[in-house]
Amino acid sequence: MPFPLTHDDPHGFGPYRLLARLGSGGMGTVYLGRSAGGRTVAVKTMHARIAADAEFRTRFRLESDAARVIGGRYGAQVVDADPLAETPWLATEYVLGPPLDEAVERCGPLPEPAVRALGAALCGALGQLHRSDVVHRDLKPSNIMITAHGPKVIDFGIARAIGDDHLTRTGSAVGTPAFMSPEQATGEEHTPAGDVFALAGVLVFAATGRGPFGAGQPADLLYRVRHAEPDLTGVPAALAPVLARCLAKDPSHRPTTSQLAAELHDGRGEFADHLPDALLARIAERADEVWRFVPQRRPAPEGEPARPPEPATRPVAAGPSRRALLLAGAATVLGVGAAGAGTWAWLGTRASRGPGPYRTPPPGPSAAPLPRKKLDSLWQRQAQDPGDVMMPAAPLAVGDLVALAVGSGTGAVDARSGEVRWLSTQGHTWQLASDGERLYRMTEASGARRRGHRTWPLSVSTVDLATGKEDRTLPGLPEFNGILYENQLLCAADGVLYLAAGHGDEDMDAFPPGQSWHLLAVAADSGRKLWSQPLPRRPRKSLRLYFLAATAVGNRLVLLQETNEGTVRVVARDTRTGDVRWDQPLDVAGPDFLRVPLTTDAQHLYLGSGRLQALRLSDGRQVWNSGTGRPGRVYGPPAVKDGVLYAVEKGLGLVALDAGSGKTRWTERSEDGVKAAVTDRPVVGPGHVYTKGSTLLRAADRSTGRITRVYRTTGDRFIAHERSKMVIALGGHFLAAFPLQ
Repeated sequence: MPFPLTHDDPHGFGPYRLLARLGSGGMGTVYLGRSAGGRTVAVKTMHARIAADAEFRTRFRLESDAARVIGGRYGAQVVDADPLAETPWLATEYVLGPPLDEAVERCGPLPEPAVRALGAALCGALGQLHRSDVVHRDLKPSNIMITAHGPKVIDFGIARAIGDDHLTRTGSAVGTPAFMSPEQATGEEHTPAGDVFALAGVLVFAATGRGPFGAGQPADLLYRVRHAEPDLTGVPAALAPVLARCLAKDPSHRPTTSQLAAELHDGRGEFADHLPDALLARIAERADEVWRFVPQRRPAPEGEPARPPEPATRPVAAGPSRRALLLAGAATVLGVGAAGAGTWAWLGTRASRGPGPYRTPPPGPSAAPLPRKKLDSLWQRQAQDPGDVMMPAAPLAVGDLVALAVGSGTGAVDARSGEVRWLSTQGHTWQLASDGERLYRMTEASGARRRGHRTWPLSVSTVDLATGKEDRTLPGLPEFNGILYENQLLCAADGVLYLAAGHGDEDMDAFPPGQSWHLLAVAADSGRKLWSQPLPRRPRKSLRLYFLAATAVGNRLVLLQETNEGTVRVVARDTRTGDVRWDQPLDVAGPDFLRVPLTTDAQHLYLGSGRLQALRLSDGRQVWNSGTGRPGRVYGPPAVKDGVLYAVEKGLGLVALDAGSGKTRWTERSEDGVKAAVTDRPVVGPGHVYTKGSTLLRAADRSTGRITRVYRTTGDRFIAHERSKMVIALGGHFLAAFPLQ
């Protein structure tokens, strides 16, 4: 994830302005950078203290060459480089996904189909290197990025040509001990067979969460690599003998990458089809992070001069603030959405409707036009630059409009036609909320730019839906600091806004001891504070907010509140006083699965992202759960309408249940049901319910569950715009609309 720049970090390299740090090691530092045209890259540099060493410069040049050899399919595409600069640098695409070690740590070991697909894809990557007479020599989980389209191998810092030992001292072991081959551990020649050995160790890690030779001191690991048998405990039975051959001490006994690929996978299906839902969600979250970080630079230590002012350059559009990173994915609760230069494209173009001819739209500021996707949509509008990597939150349905946070402003299109109604850059928008008829935004006070420890009052304004301009700003709440990253505009209902807000000085490291936090209700028409309730302290370094989701129904404000221990509780408060009426623990695979709109009717709260259950709004008591009669089954978040609950059951497809009893009414019977996404809740129309499967939006008859229509879509976030009778989809660089029937 991105971190603030230090006071002495450079402002940029070549045409790329630095926005944040991504990491630093013994050789150099990796930065997040962006070009004037909005292209986001990772910029790897060499530390100044070693840049004068000819050997290290040669190694840096070879790393650039190896990255070009593997190319964009299996690695991070090289965009630009200057190995001869005073500080050598290399710019590559910013890979949208977590490294394998983080993926396993956050989401658990991968199931066998995912391990096999991962292994086969990595065989392709290594095979491409080996055919170019290059060996990687340092394949390990942290050097493998997992994307929805396949793994990408990075960091070729010690890669070299086969047979070239110029950069390796005889008898020395260069690499990572836990994933070295025996020959590499003794300083001998590392051939393609050595990369196969390392690949097998990576796959053992992917399947079990640990390496084949355990952990410990480097000397102990090197001894085990050379002399001990690998520990394959926990590796799937059918996979263990395959990996055991790859881990043979004798290189000649190991299969080639092509032989191994044939044993691992038959090539069927997309890579993402084999990944668990938790990992797919993490990939989306990582894609979101890069645009949800505002450039920051830490001040110089006291007594040390600050870096000279930045020279005048063409301004580079920045994404939303770090508070948006913290809120990533909370689609309807917080309408924090699209960001950056490319997002302006959809507001600077004209929509295309129906089957008529399409003309490539002119770009907006810094936005490159894309040819229209071959979708089945009624209209579509470019929402991102081709190089943009943001994952915006779902748009909001407000009156006749679809509203979205755009950069530091707000934009809206007509839901029926896709015509742009307005783009407002008034204020500095952090968050949006809507009650369906009115739009509210939390804005940064004019001139607020974190100078010293000054604070600004919390500010919320209403938006004129005809122009997008500020209709009126509610009276500020001076006791709360309006520019704290962690403030949350939770929801709006029945003329009341619900917020989480902090007292005290702004601190970019989040939740310092001097801050205190409250949940409060504010009258939407006057800004009058109706009540305020204290919240428990958060850990100082926490990057998690208080609430994952919120909704108000009747006299209950229902919140999913994350505890300091990382667990989640369902808390219901009285909307009139803020007092807690009931509080229940929630058993879920991970908090991020809950960053979707909450589903309620007049009597119950319905929860998924694991088992399905219904809780009574009045007292929190469980009415039914899917463990009764359907134990062990996993469901996505549900949607409810007219007494029927709809949800996707993992591996099966869409199911409909009686909302009052939990009894099954019907189950989808189609071959594509196994591909239905369990990360988002269905969209329910008058006669059909819509779910996403692979690249299709599927419409099922609400009475029978029979799939009656499918639409090609790039969308991954969907909302119902009932007034216009449209399903609004956002994803794949486009905002699009489909009939809601």
